[in-house]
Amino acid sequence: MKKRILTGDRTTGKLHLGHFIGSLQNRVKLQDEYDTLILLADVQALTTHFSNPQLINASIYDVAIDNLSVGLNPEKVTFVQQSQVSAIAELTVFYSMLVSVNSLRHNPTIKTEAKQYGYDDLTYGFLGYPVSQAADITFCNADLVPVGDDQLPHMEQARKIVRRFNDLYGETIKVPKELLSDTPRLPGIDGNSKMGKSLGNAIYLSDDKDTVIAKIKSALTDKNRIAISDQGNPDICTVSLYHNAFNCEEYPNICDMCRKAKIGCVACKKALYTKLNAILNPFRERRAYYEHHKSEVRDIIVSGTNRANAIGLDTMLKVKESMKISI
Repeated sequence: MKKRILTGDRTTGKLHLGHFIGSLQNRVKLQDEYDTLILLADVQALTTHFSNPQLINASIYDVAIDNLSVGLNPEKVTFVQQSQVSAIAELTVFYSMLVSVNSLRHNPTIKTEAKQYGYDDLTYGFLGYPVSQAADITFCNADLVPVGDDQLPHMEQARKIVRRFNDLYGETIKVPKELLSDTPRLPGIDGNSKMGKSLGNAIYLSDDKDTVIAKIKSALTDKNRIAISDQGNPDICTVSLYHNAFNCEEYPNICDMCRKAKIGCVACKKALYTKLNAILNPFRERRAYYEHHKSEVRDIIVSGTNRANAIGLDTMLKVKESMKISI
């Protein structure tokens, strides 16, 4: 039997290049090798967007289409709507008994996101996000989880929970491993260390050609380089980092020309947005199809979620038997 991958995205808006380079690209590469489940994480979206259910509802389709557009084959992967899988909710409750509040409060990703959203008094759901994520990963006994580096603390928390469960009740659940991409974190076009939906610094997979061009033209470069004749420093240039991620064949030559003042920022940006649009064009074609066939997208999600529930039911029977609460 194939080993299993569980990965996914919060349904809080369309996905961007950071998601692609950090996780989606690996999903496409591994879909033939692994039994892959793609989680549409609408429950976790509620931790920060509980007051905007319309966004979450629309984003279920947006996120599914983003995944399909980059080349995931619905005949090879399983799309799962998180809120419709009862095993995830049950496991979240059981796992919450094994985690201290202090360990959750000290989770660096929770602290960073709480600061980002301006949360002083955390909700139970927001604080327990890593517990829910552990349930996401393990309801199907996933072997591997492709993630960005900001999710590593959550992965470590998940492993601690699983080890604690297995120590108490016997070997029941697999201890998951993470898979990082070659570029686990992509900076925003404004130079922020992370590209984010809520930060206004993202290039979306759904952006059209002209939008990509406009965003790259506005991207931060070496502030000390004023004239073309000035020697640049690609190590502190956002555009250079993007070349490294998406245009690796030309990256060494572009860096060399920048350092020697043989290429200006305008030409450098043109080379980048030309490359990005070439990458995004086939995504746009697939997106156009699914945008006009949303009933097909719905069927993909429903059938995948049904399969996930069958997997989860089997997992929960074993979990409850291990915990001595089955009758």
